[in-house]
Amino acid sequence: MPSEESVLRRGLEAFAELGYDHASARELARRLGVSHNFVNDRYGSKAAFWRAVMDHALGPQLARLPQVDSAVDDAERLRQIITGFYRAAADTPLVGRVFVDESTRDTERLDYLYERYVAPVLQLMAPSIERLVASGRMAPTPKDVLFFAVIPPVGGMVDGPMARRLGRPEHDSPQQLAARADALATLVVNGLLGPGVQAH
Repeated sequence: MPSEESVLRRGLEAFAELGYDHASARELARRLGVSHNFVNDRYGSKAAFWRAVMDHALGPQLARLPQVDSAVDDAERLRQIITGFYRAAADTPLVGRVFVDESTRDTERLDYLYERYVAPVLQLMAPSIERLVASGRMAPTPKDVLFFAVIPPVGGMVDGPMARRLGRPEHDSPQQLAARADALATLVVNGLLGPGVQAH
C-alpha cells in the first residue's frame, strides 16, 4: 500500500494531467497503485479526494508567501508579495495546471480554489493596493481586472512546454527560477503602477 504522501502526490499528477472529469475512479486507482474502491473507501468520494490533494499541495505553497514587510513602501511590498506567489507556484507547477484547467468551469471546485488559493493572495495585497490608490500612485482597479493582471501570468512560471519553445532551458536552477519570478513580478507591478512609481 503506498504512503499517504505518495497517494496525494500521484493524485495531483493525475488531476493535473487528465483534468477532474477524465480522472475516472479506475484510472485514479491504476495511477495510485491501489484497489478500485480505495478512493471512495479512504476519502468518501472523488470530490473529497480532489480536495485532499489540493489541500496537501496548497498548504505548503501558501505558507511560503512572504510576510508583509512594513519597512518598505507599498509598491515594493506589492512586488514582494507577487514575487513570493510566483516563486511558490514555480515550486508546485502541477497546482498551476489544475488551477488553469478548473478556472474555465463554474464548479464547486473553482469555489474551493478561489477560497483557498486566490482570496488569500488578494487579501494579502489589498492593503497596499488600497493605499496606492488612495495616494494616487495607482489607478483604481476593479478586482476582476486586478486578478487577471496578477494571477494568470503565473503560467509563465509553470508552463514548461511553452516556455521551452520560447527558449527557456529544460532545467532551471532554484536561483534562475527565483530570478524569473522576480522579473515577472516586477513587470506585472510596474504595469499596475503609474509612470514614475515603478517597483525595483
